Amino acid sequence: MDTAILPSTFLLTLLLLVGLFFFIRAATKDRTETAQLISEQEEAVLMPQLQDYFRSRSYRVAEVDRDQNQVTFEGFVQPSLFLAIFLTLLATVGLICLSFVLSLLLPNISSFFLGIILLAPLSGLFYWKKAGRTEKVLLHLQKANQDEPNSLGKITVTAHRDELIELQKALDLKLSD
Repeated sequence: MDTAILPSTFLLTLLLLVGLFFFIRAATKDRTETAQLISEQEEAVLMPQLQDYFRSRSYRVAEVDRDQNQVTFEGFVQPSLFLAIFLTLLATVGLICLSFVLSLLLPNISSFFLGIILLAPLSGLFYWKKAGRTEKVLLHLQKANQDEPNSLGKITVTAHRDELIELQKALDLKLSD
């Protein structure tokens, strides 16, 4: 093989592994967002629906602040078994490629590089330990217009972005402009 091909292939393989490393790390990143949602229902009807929704999603009421009309829910988010297996598979493929390129570059110690593949399950373990965590959801209810008694309710929700999407779908809430 041409001597310029192997070092360039090694460099590209290292760049791909750097991307893989950041992809695995990003799988555990906290994606908490704040959204203002509008409900066409009154607060007296909406609050029990919100409590039932979060209870069905395995959240519990952690704190209630009646002065600010704010409720904090807590729940443990399970890591995804599929994603842990997928990340382990990606790491395995990446490390196989690295060991193959290294064995071509340094054929004298090529059997040593196959041992690198044994590091692949660490990526799934890393994801599993970091992704399983307690999530908090903060709800702050207020009326959109304080002067009108039957005005639309405005809810400020701080939660994981996937939870916000599911909440909007389940309770038919609209994003505030």
